[in-house]
Parts: sequence; C-alpha cells; structure tokens
Amino acid sequence: MKICIYGAGAIGGYMGVMLKRGGLDVSLVARGAHLEAINAKGLTLVTKTETFTEQMPASRDPRDLGRQDVVIIALKAHQAWEAAEDLKPLLGPDTAVVTAQNGVPWWYFHGLGGAYADLRLRSVDPGDRQWNAIGPKRVIGCTVYPATEIIEPGVIKHVYGDQFGLGEPNRQESGRLTRLAEAIAAGGMTPRLFSDIRDDIWLKLWGNLCFNPISALTRATLDVVATEPGTRGLARSMMLEAQAIGEKLGVHFRVDVERRINGAAGVGGHRTSMLQDLDKGRPLEIDALLTAVQEMGRLVETPTPYIDAVLGLVQQMASVRGLYPTFPPEALAGEGAAEPAQERPLQLAAS
Repeated sequence: MKICIYGAGAIGGYMGVMLKRGGLDVSLVARGAHLEAINAKGLTLVTKTETFTEQMPASRDPRDLGRQDVVIIALKAHQAWEAAEDLKPLLGPDTAVVTAQNGVPWWYFHGLGGAYADLRLRSVDPGDRQWNAIGPKRVIGCTVYPATEIIEPGVIKHVYGDQFGLGEPNRQESGRLTRLAEAIAAGGMTPRLFSDIRDDIWLKLWGNLCFNPISALTRATLDVVATEPGTRGLARSMMLEAQAIGEKLGVHFRVDVERRINGAAGVGGHRTSMLQDLDKGRPLEIDALLTAVQEMGRLVETPTPYIDAVLGLVQQMASVRGLYPTFPPEALAGEGAAEPAQERPLQLAAS
C-alpha cells in the first residue's frame, strides 16, 4: 500500500514514521526547514522509551511523489482548504483520502441522507473547493487522539496516545477501511472503527470547541479551564448547545457532559493547541471548531448564545493579532451554507 502523508508536521510525521516502521510504502509532503531536515537526515521520532529515524521520500511538490493508494491529510482545516488543488497529482481513480483533522470536516453531510444530504458547509469549505477538488466519495473520516510536537526540524516528540478513529461517511463497511485499519495497526498504532465516525468527531469536537478558545482567551491550562467554576460553567453551557445541535443531526453522545469535562480535567496542565498556536504567533484554528458549529446550529434552528459570544471574542482576539486564517471573498460566494459567511482576507500559516 502506497501512503502519502500530506502535511508531515507533528501528527503527520508521527503517522509517517510509524507506518513506515510497519512496512508501508510511505512518502511525505512537507516544507521549509522541516523538509530540508527530513531529506538530509530522515524523519526522527522521539518516544518515552526510544528514538528512531526513518528515511522516506519527501517533497514540497506532490507531483514528485505520484499516485497513491491512500493520502492522509494531516493539515489544519484552513491549510487543507488551501492545499486541496495541490492534492490532484496524488489521486488515482481509487485513491482514498483520510481527513486527519480536528473539528467539523468539509464532507460532513455526505452519505448522511435525509433533509441535509450533501449540504456544503461554507465555514470550512467556502466555494466547495475541497468538495470539488477531492470529492467526498474518496473520503475516510478520521479522529486523531495522539499528542505530538515538532521539537526541531526533522524531529518529532510523541507525548501520549496512539488511537485513531476511522469510519466511512456513508456508514458502511468497506475493504479500503479494513486495509487502512490493518496498516495503522501494523505501524503500532491503534485504529478504532466506528459505524458512524460522526459520533466520534463530535465527542472530540465537544471538548475542542470550548476548551481551546477559552484557554486561548484566558491563557489557562486545560485543568484550570475544566475545574475553575466560571470557565467550567462556560464550557458546560457551550457543550450543551453543541449537544442539542448534534442530537438534532442524529449524533449519539456516548458520555455525558460532566464526564467529558472531568476527563479533560484529568489530563492535567496541558496547553491546548489553540493556546500553543497563540503563543507561537500561528493562525488559530477557529472556523472548523466553532464557526461550523454555529453554522450547523442555524441550520437546525438551535440558538447558540454561549458559542456565539466565545466565537466573537476569539475571532476578535485573533484578528487584531493577524492570526485569523480566513478565506477570500470570491470563495464565499458559493451556495449551500446555512448562513452567508463574512468576507475577510485570506491568511494562512505555513505547514
């Protein structure tokens, strides 16, 4: 199986090394000093017990790598939107595309059926860029649970976790899903298959949509956000709004709000990804975590006053710092969204 990791950063690089160690034919798309280091010395993964380095083809240009059996997109949502057209040289007739990202995916309503079948979410895919360039039929949904970080170019540290949730958008079993799960397992990671991957997407999103922006606004670590009465109450209110939206769309939440918050508190003094990005001056991942939930709330006529307030605050904070990755006005003129998006200039981070 030929697998290309598009975006071989912290998570993508971790997956690349592990899959390579599992015997897969792996290539990487990366850029900058990280790419230079990979090509010069290989990609190194540091774990709690060992350090190892793998040599893999790596390029900034997907045309150098050719058609793949599987492409794993390990970019943030706004970066994935920008890169959609660049994926085409990697795509053969049967290439599967795995969306290993946080938040609401652009393909969310594909295969769902009912009144919202194939509805497009403008907040995460304005102008249907990914829908048209990739095509929802290629997609395998994925939730990412490991924590990793790039500690220097070409070197990735694995902090904890090895689980990846997987599922077909049409909620069917498939040979390609089975083969991907086997490849992930061969690499020493843990695949978990879901009959409806949306349930797991929402379970992770449930925490990200509140803990990430609250931590960025307050600069508090996860344990503080989840235990201090004021921020815990705000997080709970946001989660209840999101739960009402998800349940109207057929989502099953397998734990309750209190258990989800307590689980976050148990992680300890973790700095959320949004807080880390803020401190490093990188664009914040806002739309896939919050704006999309707001858009879906309007779609199902569910008020979201707490989500709206926090979204407005974090958008403003990111905007004044030049850290809000948004989309060009011409991309926002497409059809299919529940509400028109605001017109803002595009600003994207390097992967």
